[in-house]
Amino acid sequence: MLDVAQQQLLVTRLNRIEGQVRGIRRMVQEPRLCVEILQQLSAAEAALNRVSLAILKYHVEHCVPEGVNISPEEGSARLKELVDIFDRFSS
Repeated sequence: MLDVAQQQLLVTRLNRIEGQVRGIRRMVQEPRLCVEILQQLSAAEAALNRVSLAILKYHVEHCVPEGVNISPEEGSARLKELVDIFDRFSS
């Protein structure tokens, strides 16, 4: 699980993304150029990807080693989770 500092950092980023998405919704409702909306969508997607990567990095640096230290079985389970996550990211 994420530590408190990491949680706060990610919540701040997600709040910013939430604001971006609200802005995109307003752009769709207004007469805005498609290219402007697409640019904002791309920025929001990139921001979400950065959040995903931050959580993935935390998982690799903290959760997986913790599982390996608990037991070989738990280590194997966490490594399998990691492979599954990579599979989802690549789809």
